[in-house]
Amino acid sequence: MNHMSTSYRIFTIFNIAFLSLLGIICIIPLIHILAVSFSAPAPANANLVRFLPIDFTLSAWGQTLGNDNFLRALWNGITRTVLGTVVSLFTITLAAYALSKEDHEFKGRKFYIYFLVFIMLFNGGLIPTYILVQNLGLINTIWALVLPGAVNVFNLILMLNFFRTGVPKSLEEAALMDGAGHFRILFSIYLPISLPAIATVGLFTLVGQWNSWFDGLIYLTDASKFPLSTFLQTIIVQNDYSQMNVNADEMKAMSERTVRSAQIFIGALPIIMVYPFLQRYFVKGIVLGSVKE
Repeated sequence: MNHMSTSYRIFTIFNIAFLSLLGIICIIPLIHILAVSFSAPAPANANLVRFLPIDFTLSAWGQTLGNDNFLRALWNGITRTVLGTVVSLFTITLAAYALSKEDHEFKGRKFYIYFLVFIMLFNGGLIPTYILVQNLGLINTIWALVLPGAVNVFNLILMLNFFRTGVPKSLEEAALMDGAGHFRILFSIYLPISLPAIATVGLFTLVGQWNSWFDGLIYLTDASKFPLSTFLQTIIVQNDYSQMNVNADEMKAMSERTVRSAQIFIGALPIIMVYPFLQRYFVKGIVLGSVKE
């Protein structure tokens, strides 16, 4: 027993040390980017900034937050993320509730599950998807960013497995005996019990929607409708500062590196702010949702 206790203690110390080191490694780039964004152009361009700003200045943040195109893209990104997460959670929850039933309750359940797994592994491809979105009249609308990926099969399987393993069958049977319908059972029994799974799927969806940039490039023809991730990809990766709507004198006065750093940090900030509120549900949801088909 003492041997096991010592081994467990050593494992715990090693685990804490390893995870702490991993956390520091993940935080260091953010600290560096934040320091660069608050530094003067000269030391930033000379690559002298490490983890503390040099010649502290707010010019990069003022240039970023004072730019109408950036603020518009930020609002578009928030709108797309919130709408996409709500639509995705609604459709996934309804589908997962139906697919969580037993075979005798839902005829053809296994066929639908196998079909969903198949389309998760094999999709129609980029060009057929674009043609479909175009024929539906969704090009250059926010729905082109929301609807094509509304039902993520991995998240759907995670949710239905939680419904099958985390919700006592006796509660549903008692509700049916009292005359409750399926929608009443779903919203009054399943959803309150399934907060860890909902938070987990919601977090996956939220991060995916916020970080997605490629669909904005191919489905949106108006740059004013770009979400923030697509806007940043255009500026930072393609090095196209025409979207910033600044004149030549302003371009000379500011440092591209400090402005980029401010934009990158602002782009990561919403996820950093949301994650702590969902983290306590995250581990429980991902574990319980992966136990059973």
